[in-house]
Amino acid sequence: MANLPPLAWLRAFEAAARHLSFTQAAAELHLTQSAVSQHVRNLESALGMALFVRKTRALQLTEGGATYLPVVQNAFAVLSAGTRSLTGDRGRQLRVRCNLAFATFWLAPRLGALLSAHPWLSLTLTIPIWDPEHAAGLSAVEIRFGRPGLMPDDARRLAHERAYPVCARNAEPMFRDWKTAPLHDCTGVATTWHEWLTSQGEQLPSDRVVNLASTYVVAMTAALHGAGLSMAHDTLASGLIAENRLVRPHDHWVEMAEGYFLMTPARHEETPAARAFVDWIRNEVPSASA
Repeated sequence: MANLPPLAWLRAFEAAARHLSFTQAAAELHLTQSAVSQHVRNLESALGMALFVRKTRALQLTEGGATYLPVVQNAFAVLSAGTRSLTGDRGRQLRVRCNLAFATFWLAPRLGALLSAHPWLSLTLTIPIWDPEHAAGLSAVEIRFGRPGLMPDDARRLAHERAYPVCARNAEPMFRDWKTAPLHDCTGVATTWHEWLTSQGEQLPSDRVVNLASTYVVAMTAALHGAGLSMAHDTLASGLIAENRLVRPHDHWVEMAEGYFLMTPARHEETPAARAFVDWIRNEVPSASA
């Protein structure tokens, strides 16, 4: 046992070897790139051999690294299978780390259907508001919002989003004209009121106020309660529009740069609960299976 390297070093090596990238390994393990690199260097020092050839923009396994990789992967698979057999019904427990707006407007309204299909499932939803790094380490599945270029290679996009303004149905006559209605939006996204207007040859006046929130939950909830027009997109708004709680005063839409991405556990870490959840969400959003 004294000769066994720490598990963190082995996890970092396995992920980096699978992706041939410290950056992508860091994203999967929810660590910094420097932490993954340091774990691998520690492992190499303990083994007394180099596991990677480090190039400018890529990694390549050495002969020793290529020999060691299946040993580590098989060990993880045995540990995972043995742990599941020991813990029994813990295989039904699942932690999902989820974007707040997606959890509020898309996932929560469908939880009844999920739990009806899998009544044995014990689900814990973690929203990365406080201590996100700790929460990430405890979650098997993640749904993240962002641009494709910033996502891990194995992340699956759930849908391509169309962005447009929405308002409460009973407030539509008052807020049909965006030039006079109070405007709401989410910060930190590429597709805003500016992009929606520019795509129509319009321009947001420099002195026009847009009320901002760090999540669509606030901006869209404001619209739901008659506070004005909010930018929204299909995944968040389609259910509320179908329920006649929100309406689109304008037909025009613009394609969003961002989207929601599904990140699943490595095969050797997959549990029955994770497999059931991933299969269910892929069926709910068919494009996620592509």
